[in-house]
Order: sequence, then C-alpha cells, then structure tokens
Amino acid sequence: MKAFDLNTHVARLLLNEPFFAALSRRVDKRESKAIPTAAVMVNPHTAQFEMLYNPDFFENLTDANRRDIIKHELYHIIFEHLTGRRPDGENSRLWNFATDLAINSHLGDLPEGCLKPGQGPFADYPSGQSSEWYMSKLKKDKEGGDDKTEGDKQGKDKGEGEGGGKGGDGPPGDNGQFDSHEHWGEAGNVTKEIAKERLKETLRKATDECSRSNNWGSVPSDIRKDIMKRLSSMVDWKKVLRYFVKTSQKANKSTSIKRINRRYPYIHPGRKTSRQAKIAISIDQSGSVCDDMLAQFFSELNKLSELAEFTVIPFDCSVATDKIFVWKKGEKRVWERVRYGGTDFNPPTDYVNTNGFDGHILLTDLCAPKPKASKCQRMWLTTEYYAKHPYFQTNERVIAIPQK
Repeated sequence: MKAFDLNTHVARLLLNEPFFAALSRRVDKRESKAIPTAAVMVNPHTAQFEMLYNPDFFENLTDANRRDIIKHELYHIIFEHLTGRRPDGENSRLWNFATDLAINSHLGDLPEGCLKPGQGPFADYPSGQSSEWYMSKLKKDKEGGDDKTEGDKQGKDKGEGEGGGKGGDGPPGDNGQFDSHEHWGEAGNVTKEIAKERLKETLRKATDECSRSNNWGSVPSDIRKDIMKRLSSMVDWKKVLRYFVKTSQKANKSTSIKRINRRYPYIHPGRKTSRQAKIAISIDQSGSVCDDMLAQFFSELNKLSELAEFTVIPFDCSVATDKIFVWKKGEKRVWERVRYGGTDFNPPTDYVNTNGFDGHILLTDLCAPKPKASKCQRMWLTTEYYAKHPYFQTNERVIAIPQK
C-alpha cells in the first residue's frame, strides 16, 4: 500500500482554515521515518521552515487529528519557538512542555493523551496562557516537588541538545508530548535571523489574505491581536537588508579533485559549491531624496559590503552610467550625490534586468510611476512618510528608514 503523503491532503484538511492554509503553503513538508510522529525545524542550509512527518503515524489518524497536528506544528512557527524565544539558561525539557501546553490550549482534536491544560497532571493549569507563563508554573511545581514532566531527569542524563528533548519523541501517552523538538537547535543564529525575517513576511501575507476575506478560521482573537501587533512593530531595516542579501545568494558549482564524489568515490571528481550574491543598489539621486537618507543608506552599505559585492547605480530620470561603480567586498566609502533631476524607475530596472543581477535594492522617495517588472527580487527603501504615502502600490517589500 502506498505510504501516506501529507502534501496531497493538506489543502483538503485546511479548507476551512484560511490563515493556517496560507501559512502552510509557505512551509515545506517532508516525509521522514527518522521521527516517530511530526516535527518542525529551520533548515540550517536554506533558512526555510520545514515540517517533517512520519507517514505511518499519520496513516492511522482521523482527519480531525491530522488537522490539529498540522496546526500544532504551525503554531510552533507562529510563536517563534524554533527561532530563539526560549529564555536563556532555562531547562529545555520544561520549555518543550511549556510550548506544547500553550499551543494545545487552542486545539481540541489532538490524539488522545497529549499535553493539555485542565487535563491529567495539568488539571490545575488554566488554558490560554503563554509559553512563558506555563514555564514559570512548571518550574514552581518542580521546585515544590510536584514534577509534572515525568522522565525529566532521564532526559537530562541522556544529554538533551539546545531546544531539543529526546523525551518528546515518544508516542502520545508516554509523556504527553507527541511531536519532536530535537531539531530546533540545528540552525545557527544567522540562519535563525533570516528565518525570522521570512516569518514576518509570511505572516504578513497570510494576514493580508485573511483580512481581505474577513475570515481567520479557528484562530482565537487574542492570537490574531498578537500577530497584528508583532507585524505593526518597527522593522529593523538593517536586518532586512542583510536578509535580502543572503536570500539573493546563488550557488556556483564546480568540480574539484580535492573533494570525494559521494556517489562515485575516486572515479569522478567531487563538487565544490560557493555562494555569492550579485546585488544592484539603485540610488535615487533626484532632488526630493534627502541627504540624511543617503547618508544612512551608505552607512549600512559599508557594513553590508562585508557580506557581498555591490554594483551601485545612481539615477534620477535616467541612469548615470558614468557614475556606476562596483562596491568591493570589505571596502569603505563616503556617501555622495551626483544628480538632482526627476525620477523614473524604468531606467535602473532595465539596467538590472539586462545585466544578470540576483537582487535589486532601490533607495528612493517612491515619487514616480510604478516601474516595469524586475527579473530578480526587488526591494524598496524609503522614509517613514513615503512608506505610508507611496505614489504607487506594490506587492514587493517596502522598508522605511527611520529619520533622525
């Protein structure tokens, strides 16, 4: 019999859950029998969120069970449990239990025996609290001798990893934690930062879809408010720039006799992979772009040059071809203004489209008609005022630079 393929069932399972459906479309799902049930992780190589699932486990569940397990894993992503929310120095196993208690407060169709406030050993735990609240309660109970986390000492003796907890690998009922958290610590800090920026963009797109249809499915109002609050908070535009550069990187592969070919060792040469980003920085030189914005942008580019090489393209109503220069990796430069004309975004877009760039960043006041499509990913940086009052609407990322 063919193994259960979660990807063929997700759309049907989340038919009445538009928010989770929108989020799920942006999370890769991968079969894995290395885990007994299900798990989510940040891929340490791609910084993409992934959901792992055991097809044998899912095969024997009801549709209601499957739906709630998918929502449970997506809630781990929404609540940033994978990307560093756990308080520093805290017991990872207690944190695993606390995160599940917070999530399962909102789910009614999980497999029998899962951790849930108000049930079993957590009968005196109220529903609807945060992970931090449950963490504090678990610690107090543990210090008072009422240890709810059966097997906690055993987990310590086995040497749990960062964010992990092998005790969470068992089936529902042996300790109540049905999914695996052991992959949470595999991604490094830089990778997690990239994943967090991706999560903001993913949540923004999902909330936009739900807001337009005025339908969030089963997402509770308090969680909706929390998500909207997080999205409306000030974006660190410097982190966004770094994220943009890293996600624009492409892999260049070449043969290497120094590397052993895994499939044909000592018969064929191995493969060597190098990653670099070819980024275009188009700087609007029109008179309406203030010097403060240019100075701040150049200041951040001095830092970004540590990551990649840039081609700087000054423009106003045309590209100043005689002023285009390559900003070498590690090089420091002082900002300058070379033009004062009007604004047209098509000339720099044409230049980027015809020269094979991986990413395009425009610093501008957005005071010109919407340009033609870009062949690579494009992002806009402007002031807070112009971000709120753009001349044109775009689905591309627009980031506001705080003005001094």
